[in-house]
Amino acid sequence: MKFLFIVQGEGRGHLTQAITLEEILIRNGHEVVEVLVGKSSSRRLPGFFNRSMHAPVKRFISPNFLPTPANKRVSLVRSVAYNLIKVPTYLNSINYIHKRIEASGADMVINFYELLTGLTYFLFRPSVPQVCIGHQYLFLHKDFEFPSANKAGLALLKFFTELTSLGARERLALSFRGMANDEKNRICVIPPLLRKEVQLHEPFRGDYIHGYMVNAGFGESVMAWHKRHPETPLRFFWDKWEEEPVKKIDDTLSFYQLDDVEFLKQMAGCKAYASTAGFESVCEAMYLGKPLMMVPAHIEQDCNAYDAARSGAGIVADNFDLGQLLDFAKDYQPNREFIYWVRGGEYTLLHLLEKDTNNYQQVLFNEMYLVEEFI
Repeated sequence: MKFLFIVQGEGRGHLTQAITLEEILIRNGHEVVEVLVGKSSSRRLPGFFNRSMHAPVKRFISPNFLPTPANKRVSLVRSVAYNLIKVPTYLNSINYIHKRIEASGADMVINFYELLTGLTYFLFRPSVPQVCIGHQYLFLHKDFEFPSANKAGLALLKFFTELTSLGARERLALSFRGMANDEKNRICVIPPLLRKEVQLHEPFRGDYIHGYMVNAGFGESVMAWHKRHPETPLRFFWDKWEEEPVKKIDDTLSFYQLDDVEFLKQMAGCKAYASTAGFESVCEAMYLGKPLMMVPAHIEQDCNAYDAARSGAGIVADNFDLGQLLDFAKDYQPNREFIYWVRGGEYTLLHLLEKDTNNYQQVLFNEMYLVEEFI
């Protein structure tokens, strides 16, 4: 089979999932003919993605969530205002995506949570079947448990997730643990897509705390803690591309631009990991047996963190008070079942993707009324 990938380009999770799935498909005789990645003025595509993908990578302008002025949590008001102004640009992107789908010769489109893919299927109804992959589709599962959060925010999150998957034949929901499928909502629960590099790393306990923050504003919190505890080595990664590859603050604190080879190397040797609760890096920490502290940057990560904590991954915090993480790490026990869950995922995923693709049209037409009903 020939596949076309369409990937939301914010953060590193969807990017690494796309890399992993391409490796699996090629290894099993399939082909990824092209990869379309959403971009914005505030994000830069990490170099590791272009180096890792075999298929040609093309970019299009896509909606983006803007942070608060402090560059920590997402600002919903700023994000909505910014993206409304950009609607004409996004319509051009939708038209571009449709043309690429039709010209690619693909047998299937794999959508990694890109909003404009769902809207493309809503407006143009391409003949190529679409399958969506992402942890976020678990939010539509009838048995998913949400944290005590803003109900309006949760409703918007679920609606946004529905929009990304308009016209999808199936939603493959990546999960920290096994759950029954939700056939009514076309949700199949599958293990995380962790790259073989993660599984090949031999973890050991070093003397430093490893970290990743999707918004660089959290760096102030890290530096404030570091000033009080300079004896604890810290190595944090961020999306701050105007800085040098490694910004060394002093002998025990360094900030790194996002590079996946270096990121995994640092992950394997740390004694604990602190993150803004992105699904992918949480899974990597769990697989390598690292105690984890999660500081969510938006409501989606609030849900990730709550679900991960229920799976024994670690603790949830409001800021990077790393003393909490060090206390948690003292009695932490890795979740061995998670490792077995991840290792059994490839066969399940291939089985789902290789099913007959000819009967998806009814799904497409049945859900095209979602947006009209909402409006």
